[in-house]
Amino acid sequence: MTTTKPQKNRLKSELSPYLQQHATNPVQWYPWGNDAFAQAKKQDKPIFLSIGYATCHWCHVMAHESFEDDEVAQVLNDTFICIKVDREERPDLDNIYMKVCQMLTGSGGWPLSIIMTPDKKPFFAATYIPKTTRFGRSGLIELTTQIKNLWETQRGKIDTSADEITTTLRSLASSQTTTQPLDQQVLNRAYEQLVATFDEQYGGFSTAPKFPTPHTLLFLLRYWNRTKNHYALTMVERTLEQMRLGGIFDQIGYGFHRYATDQRWNIPHFEKMLYDQALLILAYTEAYQITRTPLYQQTAQEIITYVLREMTSPSGGFYTAQDADSEGEEGKFYTWTSKELCDSLSAPDFHLLTTLFNITQDGNTSGETTQQSKRNILFHQQTFKESAQHLQLSEEELTIKIRDITTKLYLVRKTRVPPLKDDKILSDWNGLMIAALAKAGMVFCDDSYVKTAEKAAGFLQKNMIEKTGEMRHRFRDGEAGIQGFADDYAFTIWGFLELYQATFNLGYLRIALILSRYYFDHFWDTTQNGFFFSETTDAALPRTKEWYDGAIPSANSVSTMNLLRLSRLTADATLEETADALLRCISNEVASIPAGYTFLLTGIDFALGPSKEILMVGAPESDDIQKFLTEIHRSYLPNMVVILLSPHIDRLLYRAVFPFVDSYSQIDKKATVYVCTNHQCHHPVTTVQELRKLLV
Repeated sequence: MTTTKPQKNRLKSELSPYLQQHATNPVQWYPWGNDAFAQAKKQDKPIFLSIGYATCHWCHVMAHESFEDDEVAQVLNDTFICIKVDREERPDLDNIYMKVCQMLTGSGGWPLSIIMTPDKKPFFAATYIPKTTRFGRSGLIELTTQIKNLWETQRGKIDTSADEITTTLRSLASSQTTTQPLDQQVLNRAYEQLVATFDEQYGGFSTAPKFPTPHTLLFLLRYWNRTKNHYALTMVERTLEQMRLGGIFDQIGYGFHRYATDQRWNIPHFEKMLYDQALLILAYTEAYQITRTPLYQQTAQEIITYVLREMTSPSGGFYTAQDADSEGEEGKFYTWTSKELCDSLSAPDFHLLTTLFNITQDGNTSGETTQQSKRNILFHQQTFKESAQHLQLSEEELTIKIRDITTKLYLVRKTRVPPLKDDKILSDWNGLMIAALAKAGMVFCDDSYVKTAEKAAGFLQKNMIEKTGEMRHRFRDGEAGIQGFADDYAFTIWGFLELYQATFNLGYLRIALILSRYYFDHFWDTTQNGFFFSETTDAALPRTKEWYDGAIPSANSVSTMNLLRLSRLTADATLEETADALLRCISNEVASIPAGYTFLLTGIDFALGPSKEILMVGAPESDDIQKFLTEIHRSYLPNMVVILLSPHIDRLLYRAVFPFVDSYSQIDKKATVYVCTNHQCHHPVTTVQELRKLLV
C-alpha cells in the first residue's frame, strides 16, 4: 500500500468521529449534501456512497486497505463522486440503502457500499470490498474499472436498472392497512418460532454468530408471565447465564461486547455499543424481579458500573460506543498472553484464574483470528455454582475472589492503549439508557441510578429538546445537530416515562406528552398509519417506516408501548386508539413472522392484558408510600403504570395531566392505594398486606 502525506479533504469540518477518521484519506470524500450531488451532475459521474460507523472493525479494515491507499483513491476519485456517511448520525439514509443492499444481495452489514446515479438512484450494493479480487470477491479497483466502463458505454441499462430498484424501494416503503387480528395466538406463534431456533446447550437463538437481542428475552419473560410456561423462562435464564459467563461479557472491565462469533458466547467481536448495555440492563433487571437470582442483579450492576465509568460525559449524556480495535488489532486491549497474566498476579491468583478461565500458553481462542493467536479471552468454563463446588467455596466467596483478581487485571489493563471511544451523544440511545437506569434504580432500590438518569434527561432537555417538542439527534463538541428521527422520539419518550415512574416528578410526564404530540403531528402517516422514520426526507428518496426489531427495537414497536402507557396514565383513550391503528397497519407481517417483532409483541401483550393501573395518594417521602413502592417494585408487573398524587402539590397542576384526580383521596388520612386490574377497579387499600393481594 502506498500513501501520500495526509491532506484534509471535505470531511475536515464534520463533527462525526467516523467522518473525522476519513478526513485525511486521499479519497476526496464529500459529506452527504447538495454539494456532492451538484458535482456529480456537473462532472457526469456516478456516486460511490460508503456508510459505516466509528467502532466498526471491518470499516477500519476497508479504510486501511483501500481508502488510505493512493492507488485506490486515484481510481475512486477519477470515476466517482465519493460520499461518506456515519450510519449513527444518519440512520435514515442507512435504513434506505441497507434495504437496497438486502434487496440486491440478500444480506447486509457494514461497511455498506452503494453505487448510484447523481439522482440518488442506486444500481449496485455490497458490504466490505477488498482492494483487489480474492476468494471470488470482486476487488474495489477491478469493480471501479467495470463501473466506469458501464457508465460510459451502457448508460441506458444502468438508468433502467436504477429506476427499477428505486420503484421497488418505494413500493416497499408504502404499506396497506390490514385487519389481521393480533391476539394471544400471535404470541403463541412467536414463542414456537423461538423454541425452534433456541440453543438448549448455550442459550440464544442461533448457532453463530450470536447477538444478545435482549428485547426477545423481554418478550419471553412476558410470555412466561402470561402463560406460566416454564420453558419460556428457562430460555431466558439459560441465555442470560451463558452470556454472563462467556467472553462476550468483559469479565475485567464489565459491559457486553456487540456479539459473539462462536456458539458458546466466548469469542466476541469486541466493540461495545451503548444500546446493548441499556437493553441488557433491562433484561437482567426484569429477570431478577422474577427469579431473585443474585447473578442477574450483579450483572446489571456491573453493566451500569461500566457505563458510568467509561461511557458517561461530564455533562451527563452517554457516549455512543467503544471500538473493537486498538493499536491496529481487534481485541488487543481485551486479550492476554499467559505470561502477561502470570506477571500481573500472584501465583495463587494466577492458578485460580487458569482454573476458572482455561488460560493456556497457546491461547484459548481456538484460532478464531490470527490477531488473537497465543492470546486468551477471559470466559468461564463452568457456571459459578459448579466452580464454587469444585473449589469448595460458597458462590459468594468465589465472586469476591474473582472480583479481587479482575480488579488487579483492570488496573494493569488501564496502562494499555485503549480503544477509540465514539464520544458523540445520540438522543435515541440516551433515551434507552435513561429508561434502563430508572428501571434498575426502582428494582434495586438504588437512588443513585435514578439520579444519573435524571442528569442525562436534563442534558437532553437542555441540548436536544426544544420547547415545542422538536428534537435533535446528535450532540458533539458543544453542538447539537441533525433533525431528530423516530427513534429519538420513541426512545426518549420511553426514558421519560420510566423516569416519571421512578420519581413521580410530573415534569417528566409532561415532557413525554409534549414529545409525543410533536412526534404524532410530524411523523404519523395520516393515510396508512404508522410512524415514518424521518420527519422530512429528500424528494428523491422514499419516506420509510421501520418495524422489524433487529439489534434494537424499532421506533414503531416502542411507540406502541409508549402510547398504551400514556393512555393508561392520562386516561386519554385516543392514544390507545392510535396504538391500535399502528398495529393494524403491520398486522399481516407480524402474524406471519412474529419472532421478528418481539418488542412489538410486548406492546400487544400489554394491550391484551391483564394490565394494572395503580394510583397512590400520600406524601412521597412518607414511610407508608415508600413501603408501597418497595412492594410494587419487587413484583414483576410489566403491564403496569403507577401514579402518585402528593398532598403537597396543588391539584390544579395534576388536573392538567390527570383529569380524574379529584376522585381520589386518602382514607382516614392514611396513605392510600387504588388498584385497577384489566379495566376493573378494586376497593382502595391502606396496608402493604392488602396491596400484595391485589398485585398477584
